[in-house]
Amino acid sequence: MQNQIDRLIEKIKETNNPTVIGVDTRYDMVPDCVKNKYFKDIKGMCSAMLEYSKALIDSTYDIIPAVKLQSAYFEMYGVEGIKLYKEMIDYCKEKDMVVMADVKRGDIGSTSAGYSKAYLGKNTINEKEEGIFDVDFATVNPYMGSDCINPFVEDCKKYDKGIFVLVKTSNKSSGELQDLKTEDGEEIYKKVAKLVNTWGKDLIGQYGYSSVSAVVGATYPKQLKELRELMPHSYFLIPGYGAQGGKAEDIALGFDENGLGGIVNATRSLMCAYKSNLWKDKFKEEDYAKATRAEAIRMRDELNNAINK
Repeated sequence: MQNQIDRLIEKIKETNNPTVIGVDTRYDMVPDCVKNKYFKDIKGMCSAMLEYSKALIDSTYDIIPAVKLQSAYFEMYGVEGIKLYKEMIDYCKEKDMVVMADVKRGDIGSTSAGYSKAYLGKNTINEKEEGIFDVDFATVNPYMGSDCINPFVEDCKKYDKGIFVLVKTSNKSSGELQDLKTEDGEEIYKKVAKLVNTWGKDLIGQYGYSSVSAVVGATYPKQLKELRELMPHSYFLIPGYGAQGGKAEDIALGFDENGLGGIVNATRSLMCAYKSNLWKDKFKEEDYAKATRAEAIRMRDELNNAINK
């Protein structure tokens, strides 16, 4: 089997685009031209979000290598939202995109094993092993230590999957815990980084990166640069670009001399491109998918220019 991180890297190289499109199924993001086709009950709302999300994938799957589906924005709609989540996972896989479940799971070992089975592993059903959500990567929270991460790592090995471990996140309050210094003067996020190196040492692929890698935010460029040096075998899932304020020149610090090492998430700036000052006068509301494609191309070129420098 192909190492999952190698597949991601090859998709990035194929599209010449280190971007992952984030899909948050927030009803307020959906344009009125789609909303007005459906009843305003839960089923109708989910149908509108499905049409909207599929249209965005249709407009970008050939130029963006990966998609990140944030589970919270599906779970908030209950059973219908979970159905929508599964349908979007399957649809993106049909488009041959690398699919990331942004679930940030992590618990005691036995519970983590259950979470991992849901997203990365398989369940035995009628004496056959079957994947449930069956994504390529999942995000995990390491707060409870190695025994909460080990089940995910084992499924990565067994089923050729990958995880991104939260190391230094892009949110404003991340430093309340992640920047605290331990007795030896080293920040907690660096301690976690070293653990990620250990967890991922047996899953390094042909490009020198491991399928056990890290979430490192674009909003903290100093730490991004430090962690690139500290984690030479970790691919970075980099949130914080665009709406959160992360700049391309800062993001470039997370890449190596070969232009590899990171994939940059954008959600609102891509999903709501039709509302942005840059594109709202160039595209009608019903052309929302074309606006997303235009923004994806602009983002790709901006990132590549910064990385190549």
